[in-house]
Amino acid sequence: MTQDRDHNASLTGEDGQEDAPNQASGLRKIIHVDMDAFFASVEQRDDPALRGKPVAVGGAGGRGVVAAASYEARKFGVRSAMPSVTAKRLCPDLIFVRHRFDAYKEASRQIRRVFEHYTPHVEPLSLDEAYLDVTDDLLGIGSATRIADLIRQEIRVKTGLTASAGVSYNKFLAKIASDQNKPDGVCVIRPGQGADFVATLPIRRFHGVGPKAEEKMKRLGIATGADLAAKDIDFLRANFGSMAGYLYRAARGIDLRQVSAHRTRKSVGGERTFSEDISSGAMLRETLENIIDIVWERIERSQSKGRTITLKMKFNDFKNMTRSKSLTSNVADRDEFAEVSRALLAEVVPLPKPIRLMGLTLSNLEGDSEPKPKREDGQLSLL
Repeated sequence: MTQDRDHNASLTGEDGQEDAPNQASGLRKIIHVDMDAFFASVEQRDDPALRGKPVAVGGAGGRGVVAAASYEARKFGVRSAMPSVTAKRLCPDLIFVRHRFDAYKEASRQIRRVFEHYTPHVEPLSLDEAYLDVTDDLLGIGSATRIADLIRQEIRVKTGLTASAGVSYNKFLAKIASDQNKPDGVCVIRPGQGADFVATLPIRRFHGVGPKAEEKMKRLGIATGADLAAKDIDFLRANFGSMAGYLYRAARGIDLRQVSAHRTRKSVGGERTFSEDISSGAMLRETLENIIDIVWERIERSQSKGRTITLKMKFNDFKNMTRSKSLTSNVADRDEFAEVSRALLAEVVPLPKPIRLMGLTLSNLEGDSEPKPKREDGQLSLL
């Protein structure tokens, strides 16, 4: 097990006493648990012949997309949401396996039961990751880092899978920390360390900052969290629009969101940020087909049913454009989802300028009491 000892202890002081991230101070004890290459790891667990080999979950040919990649595959540059033909070119020995959502859901249920042994305050983000608020844990352990270690050990014993964890006093820092020592690692960011920790990060580590945004930031002299923190809010608004508030707070390690154990899913979606802007009709349509595959897989995985399909595009000047269509009944199947998505794109082509991001969402889900779909602004969920 790897642990970051520069940001260590168990949210405890030097004398071993727990710091006070409690309600009175406004701080919490938050753990973000993220399973390691979850889908691919389940496949390798269940098929010994796949262990130690580069594995991708997804379709192998045509418009197939990588849903998940093992760490052996990632060494070759294979990533989720990558077209399968690209993945195969990067890693000729890549083994493709079809997804088995029933197996992933069962593993996820086992993991969720482990979480609930320690706290009722669990906010799942997907099958393979969740936030936990352990400020007042059920077993009276008190140390958030100790709880994170126990959770990871219990997951390994009960599922045969590994997890990484980030421990901190807010959700933004915990999520960044969980990625710091992957796979099978822990990173702890104690109260008072958040701003310094964020200052050392490359700007690309900030959620929502894709390749194009990174390029723009570097042109503006922003390469690290420290560079970002040096910019005032007016500068950020002038250059990054709606992202300004998120970037300003994130650069200071600030996040006031609570862990929401009963959060209602409002939409299911996915998007791609491009390394180079695109504008041609052919490239737009090819990209849309890949996103349709990605999003429909997520819709099936979550067993969601909804009536509204929204196409989102972010132009190269960071301005967003959305187009939506609401059906009289739930989307019947993938074919209908794809047909409506293509029609939405056809409405706006040719585009007035190139785009850097495209996404699709399904909203107006069953059980959603709000009649209008919540507008999605991409990867700004840390606001």
